[in-house]
Amino acid sequence: MRSKACVVTGASKGIGRGIAERLGEDGCDVVVNYRSSEAEAAETVDRVEAAGGSAIAVQADVTNLAEVEAMREEAHDAFGPIDALVNNAGITQDVRFTEMTHEEWDVVLDVHLDGTFHCTRTFYDDLADAEEGRLVNISSIIGKEGNFGQANYATAKAGIFGFTRTLALELASTGSTANCVAPGFVLTSMVEELPDDIRETIRADTPLGRLGTVEEIAEVVAFLASDRSSFITGEVIDVNGGKDL
Repeated sequence: MRSKACVVTGASKGIGRGIAERLGEDGCDVVVNYRSSEAEAAETVDRVEAAGGSAIAVQADVTNLAEVEAMREEAHDAFGPIDALVNNAGITQDVRFTEMTHEEWDVVLDVHLDGTFHCTRTFYDDLADAEEGRLVNISSIIGKEGNFGQANYATAKAGIFGFTRTLALELASTGSTANCVAPGFVLTSMVEELPDDIRETIRADTPLGRLGTVEEIAEVVAFLASDRSSFITGEVIDVNGGKDL
């Protein structure tokens, strides 16, 4: 039986790296997608292999369909058809709405929505043809509750919910599934750079009284990407420390 082949976008660092490494623990073959951080992507490959999986790093800007299609060819050459796609790539361009430019709006929606479309469309046939294909989209708590200065990001992440539900319905007849993970605030470099008072406010607003870890998000994604989640589809899984949204 061949190993499950997975693509993780935006996997050079942060949550994407954690997901790739956790999939490696399950013995998966992992395509580590990155846009510009070649050295960091190579480190992720090393981590996946140290965890027990196989991995290659593939450069592709998810907003560029031709690059995503080229990534599919590299993935197929290395591992064959893909069993699981994790749409994780994302960016922020934070500014209050009254000062937000159309470019700042567009660039965030392009990565989160167009990127998710490009990757899902490109690998759709693989997922549909797989014995149990798995589409896992990474959204955010911000898509549900909004956040000051993040109208673009909140809109993009909310859009992922509807996309996931629709793909779940369209994939259902093939036996494959589509689910979404919506993390709360997680200890990544971006959050660690926030002022202490803001991090303390986030902690105080979280019922469990702490921020999440990359490993906690990756564990949920690994479950959804596995055969163990075979009767779960069209769901948004909140991993946010108990916030009621």
